[in-house]
Amino acid sequence: MKDYIALKEVKTDLNSGAITCVQLVEQYIQKIQENNHLNAFLEVFNDSALEKAKEVDQKLSVGTAGKLAGAVIGLKDNICYKGHKVSASSKILEGFESVFSSTVTERLLQEDAIIIGRLNCDEFAMGSSNENSAYGKVLNAANNEYVPGGSSGGSAVAVQAGLCLASFGSETGGSVRQPASFCGLVGVKPTYGRISRHGLIAFASSFDQISPFTRTVEDAALLMEVVSGADDFDSTASQKEVGAYAASLDDRTPKKIGYIKQCLENDGLDPEIKDHMIKLIEDLKAKGHTVEPVEFPYIEYMVPTYYVLTTAEASANLSRFDGIHYGHRSELASDVESTYVLSRSEGFGAEVQRRIMLGTFVLSAGFYDAYYTKAQKIRRVLKNKTKEIFKEHDFILTPTCPSTAFKHGAVSDPIQMYLQDIFTVQANLTGVPAVSIPRGTHSNGLPFGVQIMADEFQEGPMLAFAASISQN
Repeated sequence: MKDYIALKEVKTDLNSGAITCVQLVEQYIQKIQENNHLNAFLEVFNDSALEKAKEVDQKLSVGTAGKLAGAVIGLKDNICYKGHKVSASSKILEGFESVFSSTVTERLLQEDAIIIGRLNCDEFAMGSSNENSAYGKVLNAANNEYVPGGSSGGSAVAVQAGLCLASFGSETGGSVRQPASFCGLVGVKPTYGRISRHGLIAFASSFDQISPFTRTVEDAALLMEVVSGADDFDSTASQKEVGAYAASLDDRTPKKIGYIKQCLENDGLDPEIKDHMIKLIEDLKAKGHTVEPVEFPYIEYMVPTYYVLTTAEASANLSRFDGIHYGHRSELASDVESTYVLSRSEGFGAEVQRRIMLGTFVLSAGFYDAYYTKAQKIRRVLKNKTKEIFKEHDFILTPTCPSTAFKHGAVSDPIQMYLQDIFTVQANLTGVPAVSIPRGTHSNGLPFGVQIMADEFQEGPMLAFAASISQN
């Protein structure tokens, strides 16, 4: 099938009659089957996708189709779609069918997007490599020996391999931007509260945000425009007006950009990525932008702070999966206590259990102030420092990740895996928007990206700047 890079290409072919939505979906289904070895899709929604495609074709014929007509989209396996299974890639929710749709799903369908399936991820979105799924690891389409990043690895690979036009993942500490960098895609993390979390299976409620993967900034802007905004079902969703992101991408006025000095000086940063960052900075200066180093002396505190807070929230959020209310219940259970213990031990994987135990520990009576309270104070310091930078600068520029993708099994130490998030967690801790954009291919043949952060609710200017320097 034709490899569609952007929605405008799909629309051109739909309008000319070169293809129909039904044919498009059928071709994607065939391509998914041909690339089954990547393990990106846990389930393809053949019937509902084809039914929606017929509906969209009818709307196109009479000129009433929505903004996303022709957009075939996959959903991470923690985003609810009524009447379809959702499991967060965990055995504890195996076979569970959602009784309602997330707000994001509803808004996509209202604009005539076609949801084609649910995508593999690290269990309960906990991981940086997509090796923690109960249903097997996802393979990077650029080189199958390498990870796609996580936790939204299936969502990234589905777009990377052309198995759908775009997809949605979720962001807690870099779970869209890191896979976007590893797979050569655009991955947007919105301001906290910009997109409703209603219908997203929670990991850490003060961090989680549903986020898109695309191959162009233009498509990312359009998807952000469609799914953003206030929601009566989510009290944390912002009431702020949503900008016309897609129509504002041609802003080329000079900007003031700060790059975090400590990121470029980090010992773990790949030399080629560092050289690319230095060249990009010089290129931006040559184009009239002001680019200067900024101090952010808290890099070493960000990952520990992030994991104290997110594991605490995960411990609380995942307490609902108890073998009593719904989900997996152990057949060996004989009383209430054994039902809890056995069901959770059988249903949760090792990484999820590790984070629940860590979170329970930092919330316990003897350690609450020493860990959780202190982490909240550090989070405030990080937020204040980030706001201080944005008083003087339009954007913050950093590498998205310290390296390109690593081989499956290459990172076995949990601490080393957690450090994969070192450049991405700042945006989640402080609630600001960020985007990873593809910037080329490393000498090892794998893609890598750079990250742009902006002040709260400045997605429009951020995406316009991203469009001006993206290499996709």
